[in-house]
Amino acid sequence: MPLVKIEARKEWGVSQKKEIIDAVHIAMREALKIPENDRNIRFIKYLPEDFEVPPGKSDNYILVEITMFVGRSLQAKKELYQGIVRGLGEVGISSNDIFIVLHEVPLDNWGIRGGVPASEVDLGFKVEV
Repeated sequence: MPLVKIEARKEWGVSQKKEIIDAVHIAMREALKIPENDRNIRFIKYLPEDFEVPPGKSDNYILVEITMFVGRSLQAKKELYQGIVRGLGEVGISSNDIFIVLHEVPLDNWGIRGGVPASEVDLGFKVEV
C-alpha cells in the first residue's frame, strides 16, 4: 500500500502523465509484489521557479518519493529502482533525470481500513519480499 508522489517541473501531457504513473506502478507491482489495484499515486507539477533542481538536470527531471511499509529487502529495492528507471526511460526520461527516495514507515504507524493499525490487518500481500 505504498503512497507515491511524483514531482516534476515540466508540463507533461495527460497521456504522458498516465504513462509516468503507470511506469512507477508497474515497477512497484513487479519489485514489491503489491496488488494490481493498489494505487495511491499523485503527480504534482511545479512552476520551474518553485522547483529548483541540481545542475546538469534537464526539464524532464522527475522526483519519485515512495512511502511504504518497512520490510522490503535491499534486492527488492534495487529491483524497484531499476524498474522505475527502465519504465520512465520508455517515456523518454533519462536515468540522469530520475531521483528516487523511499520512506519506510512501520506498520504500527499506518491507520488503514477504518483507523486500524496496518500491523493488525490482513493486507492480502506479503510485505517481506
